[in-house]
Amino acid sequence: MGKKCISIVVPMYNEQESLQILYRELNRVTREMGDYDFEYLFVNDGSKDATLQKIRELAAEDERVHYLSFSRNFGKEAALLAGLSYAKGDYVTTMDADLQDPPTLLPQMAAMLEAGDCDNVATRRVNRQGEPKIRSFFARMFYKVMRKLSHIEIADGARDYRLMNRAMVDSILSVSEYNRFSKGIFAWVGYDTKWLEFQNVERSAGETKWSFWKLVRYSFDGIINFSDVPLKISSYLGLVLTVVSFIAIIAEIVRALVFGDPVAGWPSLVCIVTCIGGIQLFCMGIMGQYIAKTYMEVKRRPHYIIKESNCTRNKKNNAQN
Repeated sequence: MGKKCISIVVPMYNEQESLQILYRELNRVTREMGDYDFEYLFVNDGSKDATLQKIRELAAEDERVHYLSFSRNFGKEAALLAGLSYAKGDYVTTMDADLQDPPTLLPQMAAMLEAGDCDNVATRRVNRQGEPKIRSFFARMFYKVMRKLSHIEIADGARDYRLMNRAMVDSILSVSEYNRFSKGIFAWVGYDTKWLEFQNVERSAGETKWSFWKLVRYSFDGIINFSDVPLKISSYLGLVLTVVSFIAIIAEIVRALVFGDPVAGWPSLVCIVTCIGGIQLFCMGIMGQYIAKTYMEVKRRPHYIIKESNCTRNKKNNAQN
């Protein structure tokens, strides 16, 4: 029997400084894994720097290097989907280009998967050393809230870095929703997962593309994509406020009949009206987010558009996704 192939999917956006470092590290690790063939699948997510040119140069020198280049920046989720769609390996791994997902873990991940008692070896950071404390705090809170609000289990510190068998990859590709949250999809499709823990690693080069507010928006998207609890909260809040308002009306009528002077207390009344109005707008905003997600789903736009590629397999996925 021939060797099994591992496809390494790497989304990239302005990673010209990291690419060569990553490529050297991948070569070093894959040389130690002689029992496998490898495919490097780099997804250029509309980079504005020389990332694409450097990928072309690597592809001209190494037949294992395949690439997809988008017509613009569609986001990491689209890049992950494209990479999984075009990957041809028996096993597929997804990792970041900045070496914060250490390629040195691949041999251990492959050994765990080959043992046959799991379909997916996922990684999680056991600490966030080197990160700003406020960013680490909100990250931990996100995972706690996500576990409470959704019906899926996402481990604290979970990364997109994982090694999956073909059955799991095909199941992920069958989830065709437009609004994607890969960490949630990985958990939702199920399959037996083993977790591999590692210490936090700082970027090899360049700067992170994820600002604090981008991460906040990404977190909200994840919660909305996998939970209807915010809608339930707004409904319950509306019911509670309705009951409170009736009680307040009765209390005000009694106060006016007993003490007179119905004009007194208008400042507190204005505060109450403002508070209730703010809560109403907040709840309408929650509903608006779900409506917006539904709007994007029914438009059925492609997840990405490929402008350039040296891949020859499964190009029909460009039209489907």
